Amino acid sequence: MLRWLLLLPSLILGTLFAGLALVGIVVILAYPRLPSVDVLTDYQPKIPLRVYTADGYLIGEFGEERRHFVRIQEVPEAMKQAILAAEDERFYQHPGIDTMGVLRAAYANFLGGGKRQGASTITMQVARNFFLSSEKTLTRKLYEALLAFKIEGSLSKDEILQIYVNQIYLGQRAYGFAAAARIYFGKDIKELNVAEMAMLAGLPKAPSAYNPVANPKRAALRQQYVLRRMLQLDFIDEPSYKKAIDTPLHVHRQIDQFALKADYVAEMARQIAVEAYSESAYVDGIKVITTLTRPEQEAAYRSLRKAVLDYDRRHGYRGAEAYLDMKSITRDDDEQIEELLNDHEDAEDLRLALVLDASPTQIRAYLPGGEIVNVEGAGLKFAQRMLDEKAPPNKRVRRGAIIRLNQDAKGIWQITQWPEVEAAFVAANPNDGAIRALVGGFDFNRNKFNHVTQAWRQPGSSMKPFVYSAALEKGFSPLSVVPDEPLSITAEETGSQAWEPRNYDGKYDGPMTLRTALAKSKNMVSIRLVRSIDPHYAQDYVSRFGFDKDKNPPYLTLALGAGNVTPWQHLAAYGVFANGGYKVEPFIVKQILDANNKVLAETTPVVAGDESLRIIDARNAWLMDSMMKDVVRRGTATRAAQALKRSDLAGKTGTTNDYVDAWFCGYQPSMVGVAWIGFDQPKKLGSGETGGSAALPIWIGYMETALKDVPEMHGQAPSGLTVAHSNDPATGAPIRDHVYLEYATPPEETTEPTAWSQPVQAPAPVEQAQIRPVTPDRRVSMPGAAPTTSH
Repeated sequence: MLRWLLLLPSLILGTLFAGLALVGIVVILAYPRLPSVDVLTDYQPKIPLRVYTADGYLIGEFGEERRHFVRIQEVPEAMKQAILAAEDERFYQHPGIDTMGVLRAAYANFLGGGKRQGASTITMQVARNFFLSSEKTLTRKLYEALLAFKIEGSLSKDEILQIYVNQIYLGQRAYGFAAAARIYFGKDIKELNVAEMAMLAGLPKAPSAYNPVANPKRAALRQQYVLRRMLQLDFIDEPSYKKAIDTPLHVHRQIDQFALKADYVAEMARQIAVEAYSESAYVDGIKVITTLTRPEQEAAYRSLRKAVLDYDRRHGYRGAEAYLDMKSITRDDDEQIEELLNDHEDAEDLRLALVLDASPTQIRAYLPGGEIVNVEGAGLKFAQRMLDEKAPPNKRVRRGAIIRLNQDAKGIWQITQWPEVEAAFVAANPNDGAIRALVGGFDFNRNKFNHVTQAWRQPGSSMKPFVYSAALEKGFSPLSVVPDEPLSITAEETGSQAWEPRNYDGKYDGPMTLRTALAKSKNMVSIRLVRSIDPHYAQDYVSRFGFDKDKNPPYLTLALGAGNVTPWQHLAAYGVFANGGYKVEPFIVKQILDANNKVLAETTPVVAGDESLRIIDARNAWLMDSMMKDVVRRGTATRAAQALKRSDLAGKTGTTNDYVDAWFCGYQPSMVGVAWIGFDQPKKLGSGETGGSAALPIWIGYMETALKDVPEMHGQAPSGLTVAHSNDPATGAPIRDHVYLEYATPPEETTEPTAWSQPVQAPAPVEQAQIRPVTPDRRVSMPGAAPTTSH
């Protein structure tokens, strides 16, 4: 018995020594074959392409890995402590493998009857992330341990932790804690509170299982575990622990939640960067600095959203967005609800909501994240018809319906809906072309089509200023009188089919000056002008402003904007009137920088005042500016003057045939903006939805911010103009206006036109300004579908 008792320890020791010898042999054989750790000692993380405003706000990020590199010195101490508490409390004591941690995990697993705890240190996780697969085998674990020793021998503890903090995957495409802080909480890592730090520190163990977006309850349990560990390790005291436990977390549910909404601009910048630097732009940390400014971009986004939602409310509620199967849902806080809602997009001003109970007087609805709200009274009014039992089954608001909610100015919840109509807005400095704000559609996530740069739409009466400008070059003046009378154009004259255009309101006011005709947007006057100056000349002339000739053919319908333009083209074109006659190209990218902020490329704009850019006479630009100011003062855009209380605003509304497109294009000497609204598949917006009612509010909402501290600006009339006198053809009252000096000499004889076959050439009776007639020498042809009205 004694011999056996002495033999047992010998066997144990022998086995242990044999095991150690075997391990030693394996280490001797495997260690030289380990990969080099140069990739760690010269750590170059993949940094995504980032897009910023001119005033430094991040608006876009592109790359497979969302990462914000931070040095370990920039990481808050509490964040480091939270990570150590969750992952490796003895990180600064062990040599890469925590022997005590291994024994503790083995003991816990033995007691638990199976695998319950792991023992991977932070160093081992770094080794696994860079060099190994995630397969669970003994060989991989051995290599992981050996690599951990090698890494510890090559890097300091802070260097290893810095790599870990920047490299670890934390869900939602976030790599590293700085990126996760932005994605989950919209904060810089230095701005996180202890509760938020604990939430992030709990993610490395299982980013999908403890994701606060997808699994908020499990994430909360993991966060509480991390906070308890921090308390046990004396990283925080009892009051701090209780405060963190009680701190509510406001988790961002969408990945791309930046400081402001500028998705269309970010995409434009991405395309420019990738075209210049190919796929490396996504990993080299390139920064694109745009010309946007945050206050103006926010104003444009906010104004467009409000105008579109206001339009949508004017045209009634269409019913529930979708329906979810609620048979298995037994509680209002059932985790299945969150899973069911994952397939539906949430939005800040169009909150996704699942109806739990519905009646004609009240709705209870579940919002993503667990909040339950009640909607009643005025909040139901918009959707009241769809709460009735007789409502169409596929539209009715009932339990299981997906609807949209928002809060009014008083914080009261009300039913709304996702609009079907689209809109666009763009603004720029007319003197250098720098884009100050751009919103390419109602929502980028639902429709990535950029309506500012890609949408070819009929401009309607917003094309008239260019026709009038052409007429000024042909001898007309603001005092020239043209009849606003019905016009019938024969098929023989058009070369295709008969055409009987009419004014927007169906009314005709007889002879009037061009200034009045433009303010009132009279179609008959515009058509007579194009016929007088010749459609081919009109086409050539408007093409100076950047409009495509092939999309604006030389027909009389050019007078009513029956061609096609983009809002981007309109922006540059109206900028010509704003800056005194210069064609300045809009641009969106100011600079491109590398990861070290070295300038790789930058835009040096050519500024208005360079005579090589002049495309129209300074007198023409000044007169058109003066005439379009009357559109705002007393014409179709008076709403702008009333709202902004300024006298230096000019512009033109545009509404196409059957209310399909609505525009407002306007400017102040330091800012030009273009607003458009319409459906992607062209259809009627609705009676009365003109440029002045549907599009102009977008422009006004933006300009309220953009022009807030800008003093009024009024330029002097350029040389070559003189004041002429006349009488108003409608009232007979004396009027005066500027005309070209060379056209102010009274002719020997003037002839009133007696028929449309003669060109419009009669000046006002008192002015007697000379008009150079232009007689068309070719037949006017017409497209197949001519508009009858424009406004």
